[in-house]
Amino acid sequence: MSSVGKRPSRAVYRRRRLVLLVGIVVVAALIVWLFVAQPWAGASGGAGASAEKPAASDAPSDAPSDPDAAATPPAEGDAEAEPDPDAPEVTPTGPAECVAADVLVEAVTDKVTYAAGEQPQLAIQLTNRGKDCTLNVGTTQQKLTVMSGGDTWWRSTDCQSEPSDMVVLIEAGQTVKSGAPVVWDRTRSTPSSCDNPNRPVAAGGGASYHVSVEIGGIPSQSTQQILLYG
Repeated sequence: MSSVGKRPSRAVYRRRRLVLLVGIVVVAALIVWLFVAQPWAGASGGAGASAEKPAASDAPSDAPSDPDAAATPPAEGDAEAEPDPDAPEVTPTGPAECVAADVLVEAVTDKVTYAAGEQPQLAIQLTNRGKDCTLNVGTTQQKLTVMSGGDTWWRSTDCQSEPSDMVVLIEAGQTVKSGAPVVWDRTRSTPSSCDNPNRPVAAGGGASYHVSVEIGGIPSQSTQQILLYG
């Protein structure tokens, strides 16, 4: 009898199905291995390295999605420079306060000789012989004194009212003078006699008096002599 057209036996079908099943299992296993092993994840760490991605609950909200991004330093100029903890702090500063060694303080009067009825007008002049500096030249820091020998006749601070501060910049080499002069009424002053209309009057007839001044704690190095007549 001829074998043409004879159907395979059941044993052949079983072997074929077994081979097909084995092939499917092998392919499925290979796919699973590729997803589990992920051999490219740690490529920047060297051959054969692998990286584990943290769970979503453990990762910070601003963490980069690429696990290799954190290990890559930012390009120069891309990030702000970190401050050097050992570097000294730099504080912007302006001109320093004037010191007595650099400032020449002088008493200035409108005249040297005063006739009867004339009241001396006293002022303060200062010259900065150092660098630019600041000084409080307000009335709180001004003191003008009139003396006759060792006798103090008058002080501007005895009856001063509403003194105020005024800090100014004095440039190197600059000479400045107080604006409104202080008038001496030619009487003797004391803190308790400010409202007394009968205070003692300074002698005239060519009597000599000396004016000294002080400002910002810096006294004048000399006095200005004035002569009273009348």
